[in-house]
Amino acid sequence: MSAITETTDGPIEVIQVLFALHAGFGAQELCGPLEILSKALHKIHDPSTKAFEITIAAPSAGVTSSSGLTIKADIDLSTAHEDLAEYDVLIIPGGSSIEIILSSSSEPIPLISAFAKLQISDPSKERTLMSIGTGSLLFAQAGILQGLAATTHPDFYTKMEIICKEAARKGDLEQTDVMEENYVVNNARFELGEKLEENPFVYTKRPDGRRKSIARKGSNAWKESVKRRESNARRASLRLGGLRLITSGGITSGLDASLYLVAAMVSHESAQEVARIMQYTWNKGVTVEGIDV
Repeated sequence: MSAITETTDGPIEVIQVLFALHAGFGAQELCGPLEILSKALHKIHDPSTKAFEITIAAPSAGVTSSSGLTIKADIDLSTAHEDLAEYDVLIIPGGSSIEIILSSSSEPIPLISAFAKLQISDPSKERTLMSIGTGSLLFAQAGILQGLAATTHPDFYTKMEIICKEAARKGDLEQTDVMEENYVVNNARFELGEKLEENPFVYTKRPDGRRKSIARKGSNAWKESVKRRESNARRASLRLGGLRLITSGGITSGLDASLYLVAAMVSHESAQEVARIMQYTWNKGVTVEGIDV
């Protein structure tokens, strides 16, 4: 499934992204990130160097959003499970059916768990799991947020804390730090550089005076980090085998988190160019538990 783009510098592997939809998903929680990722290029002036290839998985051939938009799926969830190892990124949107999914622990919760376990069993590959809005509640239900930090839609902070505490009680008692942030990144990759004030991925201090966070934002290019043996070893030492885990708040937070993903896996320049094309101001989130690769 992996696609290769030929450039004058040699082939660049296209990053494989899987969106897992459910009935009642939030349309803008799909369409916003989809638009951003589809516009991202490895070389911003070369349309042939697209950075991401998108696949949409759903329980049926067509799945309808909470606002009535019907999307045709590329694959069903059974195929998604079978081909899961081929994907670099799994994205889960929220929506109106989250409560139903939580009550039955139905898909995409098993897919989320399988993707996290895949990273633990094979930390040599850099994988990313990202949620938009209430999609992070499914992460909590799957029990993968223990010992990590996360956020969700502001209306569901309390619900998130309750689910995380219950997951901790059933697991190893490690708690989740539910943060009131735009988006939260765990297990980031980043290069700090020599001048922190010039690094777009680092807060030297919080502008609003709230509780302090490590707040690093960004990473070295994806194609570089996967080449380094020492990076793989350090990734394996992190929680979830170094799975980059991103949770975001409401709809526009999903846009911001998607731009972060472009910056992290492609380049900051590419993310800035996508934001410019979309006439959108990128609002940063926070990053915790990173490794310098």
